[in-house]
Amino acid sequence: MDDYHPEKNKTCQILKDAERGGYGVLATIAYNIENVLGFIRAAEIKRSPLIIQLFPWAVRFSNGHLVHFAAAAAREASVPIAIHMDHCQDELLIRHAAANLPFDSIMIDLSHCSKEDNLRKTAELVKVCHEHHKSAEAEPGRIEGGEDGISNTADLGPLMTTPGEVQDFVDTGVDFLAPSFGNVHGEYGARGIQLDWERLDSIQSVAAKGDVRIVLHGVNNFNAELIRRLISRGVTKVNVNKDILKGYYRYLEDNVSKVPFTSLMENGVAEVTKGLEIWMDMCLSTGKAPMTASA
Repeated sequence: MDDYHPEKNKTCQILKDAERGGYGVLATIAYNIENVLGFIRAAEIKRSPLIIQLFPWAVRFSNGHLVHFAAAAAREASVPIAIHMDHCQDELLIRHAAANLPFDSIMIDLSHCSKEDNLRKTAELVKVCHEHHKSAEAEPGRIEGGEDGISNTADLGPLMTTPGEVQDFVDTGVDFLAPSFGNVHGEYGARGIQLDWERLDSIQSVAAKGDVRIVLHGVNNFNAELIRRLISRGVTKVNVNKDILKGYYRYLEDNVSKVPFTSLMENGVAEVTKGLEIWMDMCLSTGKAPMTASA
C-alpha cells in the first residue's frame, strides 16, 4: 500500500481535476465493443474526460477480453479515459481483477452485507486494490434497488449513509464513496425523486476532509438542473447507464434485420455517441479534457 500513489492513478486524476474544475465526469456502462467505441468517440468530439465502466458480468462473459479491449482503446484516445469495474460483489473476482485485469479502479460493493462486514471486508479489499495500483470505490449504507450489476441488493431495503459511516470508510483509505441519500438504482416509481440534501452535504463534508471523492449512483430521468446542483454539492463521478443507451436500444429494435449488419453496428455506435454527448453537456465536462500524449 505504501507504493500506491493516487496522483498517478488515472481515475483519481480525472476526478481530482473535476473537483478543481467544478464539473462532473460521466461513468458509463459498456456492454459491448460498440458501446466502448461510441463512448470514446463522444469523449473525443466533446473534449471531455470519461470513465468507462464494466460490470463483473463483462469479465465473466468475455473472459476479460472486453476489459482489455476497452483499456487498449482508452490508451489510444486523445482525452483522459479511465476503465472501472462497477459494483463487484464477489471478493474473489475483486482480487482477480486487481491483480490481472487492466482496470484503473474497482468498486467494492459489499452493501448487501451487514454494516460491520461491509466495512471490514472493504478495508481488506481496498488494500488489495492499492497493492496493484488500482483506486477503490465503496458503498457505505445501501442504495435502494438493483440492476444488471447489483442483483444481490435488489430485494433489500435501502440503508441511508451516515456521516459516521463515511468517516469509518474514509479511514480504510478508500478513494471514492457512493453514498445512499435517497438515490435509487433503476426507476424511482410513483414517489418520484426525493433526495436528502442535508445528508449529502454532511457526507460530502466528512469525505472532503479525508480527500475522498463522492460518486452519484441512480440518475434515471434526472435533468440537467438536478445533475448540476448535485455537482455543485461535491459530486464528481456521475454513473449513468440506461438513459445514455436509450437511443441505441431504440435504433437496434427498429432496424435489426432491416439494414446490413455492418450498418446496424456503425449506426448503433453513432447513436451511443449522440446519447453520451448530451450528458457531457449536462455534466459540464465538455471542453474540459487536456490533450493526452496519444493525440
